[in-house]
Amino acid sequence: MLARKSIIPEEYVLARIAAENLRKPRIRDRPRKARFIAKNGACNLAHKNIREQGRFLQDIFTTLVDLKWRHTLVIFTMSFLCSWLLFAMMWWLVAFAHGDMDPSTESAMNSTKWTPCVTCVRSFTSAFLFSIEVQVTIGFGGRMMTEECPLAITVLILQNIVGLIINAVMLGCIFMKTAQAHRRAETLIFSRQAVIAVRNGKLCFMFRVGDLRKSMIISASVRIQVVRKTTTPEGEVIPIHQVDIPVDNPIESNNIFLVAPLIICHVIDKRSPLYDISAADLALQDLELIVILEGVVETTGITTQARTSYIAEEILWGHRFVPIVTEEEGVYAVDYSKFGNTVKVAAPRCSARELDEKPSILIQTLQKSELSHQNSLRKRNSMRRNNSIRRSNSMRRTNPSLIVPKVQFITPEGSQSASET
Repeated sequence: MLARKSIIPEEYVLARIAAENLRKPRIRDRPRKARFIAKNGACNLAHKNIREQGRFLQDIFTTLVDLKWRHTLVIFTMSFLCSWLLFAMMWWLVAFAHGDMDPSTESAMNSTKWTPCVTCVRSFTSAFLFSIEVQVTIGFGGRMMTEECPLAITVLILQNIVGLIINAVMLGCIFMKTAQAHRRAETLIFSRQAVIAVRNGKLCFMFRVGDLRKSMIISASVRIQVVRKTTTPEGEVIPIHQVDIPVDNPIESNNIFLVAPLIICHVIDKRSPLYDISAADLALQDLELIVILEGVVETTGITTQARTSYIAEEILWGHRFVPIVTEEEGVYAVDYSKFGNTVKVAAPRCSARELDEKPSILIQTLQKSELSHQNSLRKRNSMRRNNSIRRSNSMRRTNPSLIVPKVQFITPEGSQSASET
């Protein structure tokens, strides 16, 4: 209204509105992408519409190992109960076919003219108890098989074989579940955040990995993959495009000696997917860096794998990990309370490509950081000097005994002069 009445020129009104918009930037909340690998290493993947369910039964042992503990225990209990009931029915049929269930045979048994297939088996309950005794080899002594029935001997041999198979499968399954490789991976830890800083004149992507146990991981190796959504020149959309990126290791092999926490470094060069990403572009990138640590457990010899991932929000630009390994009384001590701590360091905000094209950017950045460091030291020293002066002045005011009195000096001419020392 004021601009229409020509009280305030229109260009000043537009300038004021633009200034207000600059003071209050608008942040667009982009939809957060689901992680492919969680921080604890679990894969965020759901399998749907699997039609050929019979493929899981072809590898029944792996299926049993992959099941949850409650399902495994239920299958373990039901397999024994079903086998006991099945063979109890077979023993009952053998006794029934031989006539051991007939009450008239009891008098014949007392007169030692009748020999049953299994002694003391006169009902299904006694047959069930005898089936348990045979399969688990308890042998209470009240029930026993005789040589009267060859069919009973065949059932005995069959039940022993089936019982041994069930014991071997279930015990092996329970052993594999208790000694699974991912249990060892629980003590392999990664830093919560990754950093990008300058190392040896190059921008590097770094994270820290450590092992909490004293037993080592043999032949440990680290791999890094970048997972992002890409579109090919032909227009094909790849939702999960995996790209391997190299790890900087002074040894030719990719193995690491994980006796203490290590900082794994990836040099951002022309082969790296992070080559064209600057500090300002990092927050807008929809990428995920997956870290995979593989090795052999020293105590069991089983291969284990630990995983984690870093998204753009978890990568700190211009930071460096603090040292946590110190030598104390001839022993190297590791302070895990500082495992993920970082400090700010001087690092150019440009991409690695711009840094390679203009090496002077790194020199200017280091010079600016050195000047700012010197200025901060000067300010700190001046503040300390001012505080000491103020403290001494306040002490003089509060304690009058510290005040030096005036002394008069008499010159040869007879004049007096007063001076204060």
